[in-house]
Amino acid sequence: MTKPSYAVVAIGNAIVDIIAPATDDFITGNGMTKGAMQLVFSPEEADALYARMGPGQEVSGGSAANTIAGIASLGGKCGFIGQVADDQLGQVFAHDIRSAGIRFDTVARAGQPTTGRCLIFVTPDGQRTMNTFLGASHYLPAAALDRDLIADAHYLYLEGYLWDPEEPRAAMRAAIDVARTAGRKVAFTLSAEFVIERHRGAFRELIDHGLIDVLFANEAEIMCLTETGDVEAAIAAVRAKVPLLVVTLSEKGAMAITGGERVRVGAAPVDKVIDTTGAGDLFAAGFLHAQAEGRGLEDSLRLGAACAAEVISHYGARPLVDLKTLA
Repeated sequence: MTKPSYAVVAIGNAIVDIIAPATDDFITGNGMTKGAMQLVFSPEEADALYARMGPGQEVSGGSAANTIAGIASLGGKCGFIGQVADDQLGQVFAHDIRSAGIRFDTVARAGQPTTGRCLIFVTPDGQRTMNTFLGASHYLPAAALDRDLIADAHYLYLEGYLWDPEEPRAAMRAAIDVARTAGRKVAFTLSAEFVIERHRGAFRELIDHGLIDVLFANEAEIMCLTETGDVEAAIAAVRAKVPLLVVTLSEKGAMAITGGERVRVGAAPVDKVIDTTGAGDLFAAGFLHAQAEGRGLEDSLRLGAACAAEVISHYGARPLVDLKTLA
C-alpha cells in the first residue's frame, strides 16, 4: 500500500450559508425551533424566508466542506466532492473552497434545482437556528466520484446529512468501497438526531459490517443511534464495533475511545461564544488532521477542541485565522 498524497477527502453537501443575527421573538414568530436545523423543501419558501432576514453574510458551508476547510487551514492536503449548480452561488462555493487550497473538481450541474443554501439565524446567546434548502447538493451521482483521489487519501470523510437522497447515498457507498479496497480509513459523522431517526438501520449496518473506522457523534446522537437514554450505555454498545469512537460533549469537552484506551479532554476556553455554527465540523477537522499526522488521541482531541473554540468565537462555520497557529 502506497503512502497517500492527501490527508482527507470528504464527500458532503455543497451549500452556501447566509448568516444573520435574530431575536428569540423572530425565531418563534417564524415557526422555528431555536438551535435546531430544519429543511426547506422549495426555493420559493427559501426566498420568502430570506426576504425576512436582516443584513447577513454569505459564507460557503456544508458540514463536511467546513471540516475540509479547517484541515486546509491547519496545513493538511485535502479534497472535497460535492454537487453545486451552474449558478452564482455555485460559483461562490467553488471559488471559496478552491481559494483555500482544497482540490474541488466536481462538475457543476446544469438546470434546476439551484445550489444549496442554508439560512442561519444567530440569537444573542450564540445559538444558531438553521433552515436548509439542499438544492443541487442532493443530486451528486456516483459518476462524479474521483476514485483515484479517494484512493489517494489517508481518510475518506462522510457526513450523515447527505445520506437522505438515493443518488448521493449510492455515491457514498461506492466511495467506501474504493477507500477500503485501497486500504484507506473511512470516517463518518452522524450529523444530527433527525438524520439518525431516518437512517438508524443503515448507519448500524455500516458499523456492524466494519465499514466505519472512525465515528464522530455528540452525546445526543450516540444515544439516538443506540436508542438509549444513557451516554455510557450508548458508548458501550458501539465501542467494540468501531475502531475509533469520538464523542463530543459540548462545553464539557470530548472523548475518544479505541480498544481498551479512553481519553478525555476539556473544552478549550473561549472569551465569548458568538455563533456555534460549525463547532462539530471544526472539531472533526482538528482531530482528523492530527490523526493523519500520526499524533496520539490526547493531542488529537486538544487540537479538535482548539479549532472548535476558534470557530464559535465569530460568525460563520469557517476559520477566520490561520489554524496552523493552533497546531
